[in-house]
Amino acid sequence: MKYQLLLDINSPQDLKKLTMEQLKRLADEIRDYIINTVSRTGGHLAPSLGVVELTLALHYVFDSPVDKIIWDVGHQAYSHKIVTGRREAFATNRCWEGISGFPRREESPHDAFGTGHASTAISAGLGIVCARDLQGEKYHVISVIGDGSLTGGLAFEGLNNAGASKKDLIVVLNDNQMSISANVGALHNYLTLLMTHPTVSKMKDDLWDITGRLPSGELLQKAVGRIDTGLKSIVAPGLLFERLGFRFLGPADGHNIESLVRILRQMKKLKGPQFLHIITQKGKGYKFAEEDAIRFHGLGSFDKATGISNGSSRKIPTYTSVFGKAVTEIASQNPRVVGITAAMAEGTGLSILKDEIPERFFDVGIAEGHAVTFAAGLAAQGFIPIVAIYSTFLQRAYDEIIHDAALQNLKVIFAIDRAGIVGEDGPTHHGCFDLSYMRHIPNMTVMVPRDESQLRDMLYTAVYHIEGPSAIRYPRATGAGVPLRDDFKALPIGKGEILWEGEDAAVLAVGPVVHECLDALGKLSSKSIQAALADMKFVKPLDLELLYNIASTHRFIITVEENALEGGFGSLILEKLTGMDIECKTLRIGIPDKFIEQGTRKQLLKYLGLTSDGIYDAVYKFLMKEKAVY
Repeated sequence: MKYQLLLDINSPQDLKKLTMEQLKRLADEIRDYIINTVSRTGGHLAPSLGVVELTLALHYVFDSPVDKIIWDVGHQAYSHKIVTGRREAFATNRCWEGISGFPRREESPHDAFGTGHASTAISAGLGIVCARDLQGEKYHVISVIGDGSLTGGLAFEGLNNAGASKKDLIVVLNDNQMSISANVGALHNYLTLLMTHPTVSKMKDDLWDITGRLPSGELLQKAVGRIDTGLKSIVAPGLLFERLGFRFLGPADGHNIESLVRILRQMKKLKGPQFLHIITQKGKGYKFAEEDAIRFHGLGSFDKATGISNGSSRKIPTYTSVFGKAVTEIASQNPRVVGITAAMAEGTGLSILKDEIPERFFDVGIAEGHAVTFAAGLAAQGFIPIVAIYSTFLQRAYDEIIHDAALQNLKVIFAIDRAGIVGEDGPTHHGCFDLSYMRHIPNMTVMVPRDESQLRDMLYTAVYHIEGPSAIRYPRATGAGVPLRDDFKALPIGKGEILWEGEDAAVLAVGPVVHECLDALGKLSSKSIQAALADMKFVKPLDLELLYNIASTHRFIITVEENALEGGFGSLILEKLTGMDIECKTLRIGIPDKFIEQGTRKQLLKYLGLTSDGIYDAVYKFLMKEKAVY
């Protein structure tokens, strides 16, 4: 497609020069531009394709960055980035040293609030509104939230507070789970426009005021209220939001840009909390995304003509797929095992369990805290819940992990997917902290498999040999390629394993980085440095006997982990060595005390020194500095 309009759009002000017909054509150009770019870089395609018209209407009516537009999650903000001066930079979306795939305040003044996790936009929007009013400023705040994000409790906490505040806040619900009927859509658009018209609004307020002054006015007002409520419950399914204190509008056709502009212009004139419900189609404008919105929600690079993902024919399975099959296999043998996820059935591999044993699969929506407490309730009645949640999302359930699972010593198994460096989704999605926030919780067992076979065995061990809560963390990556047995093997709780003997130093590691350490030690041996390697497997309980033996026979200890160094595995080793009153020179290799930007997993691991070359360099320099080479 030839971009006749898009190349002249460098800011939202340029949109305001266009006619409605030009805006419609621009929407088509933006869709094509997004598809072309994401086919090369990967990204969240279907969500962004569904909100092109909404994005243009918002920027056409409102004046960003003075007016604040907040995108919940932010994975649908590609059109927003393109029309706010980042059209050329969009070619680097989610790439190393490129722009983020999510809104970031550091990136543009048009990104009013940084997002990446769901259900935050309403609370953030209300905070901005209160700051505006305290400072005596005048601007509009619009929070755009999807129907998926509305399953999160935080969204309703925000709605409850915002509605009670009576402050000027606009919430737009982007609902892409319903099909649009042309006749019904037109009727709802008409009703919405009617309800927002100043004359109608004033007439309603005047009627309320007049009835209040008449004899028995209070009874008349109640009657008017009952009629109004009854009609709204029939023609506008927004009574819940009205009861929360919002003026409810919609549903409206989210792809009719002319209608959206008219509705938003009227809302701009109204006071108080407002809630607009629009209906959109996820993946609109690209047939492969329309037909398979789940796969095209977020994916790597793909062939635009066929929709087939590049490099999709992998022979080595991912940790996620191995986990999904193992859960289903164990659940088929044990009727007490259930699987729980928070809106990530495919992403966590639990879709396999969903297909084969659907009655023991539970998707609670984007509600991680609820998922954990729900699991604790199941565990309290003798079931064995396996809660599969990404590391970065499990952070949202921290209190529930402690209060509802660990404190009661309930047998809840946390399968922590996407642990460590995730890749192109960047700092909001890297799972850098789970070892730090899980290992200090009483009653918790924490395991880290070095390969996919060990993942299966750790899951089996958690189900059959650990009584309290336990956690298994593994990365977003293909496995090490080790052969998978047909059976499972129980692992001795809290026991590590020496994989490489050496006297000059000892490397202690957990997780897949163990294989990088093996390669690094091979390179060190060519320099006549013989270092031992221990796969500790369990972060909690730690193999103290093995640690003591290593510390007693080695002057130098190096720890390696794909987790934050602050409070992580290396910190644990230092704590235990202090308790043993053993002095060893130590080096900790891991993720430093900062948020890591986006890039491919390979690029980021190299940047962090967590490849075999990086580990070799760090250990060699450390030992040379300490004069450990003889």
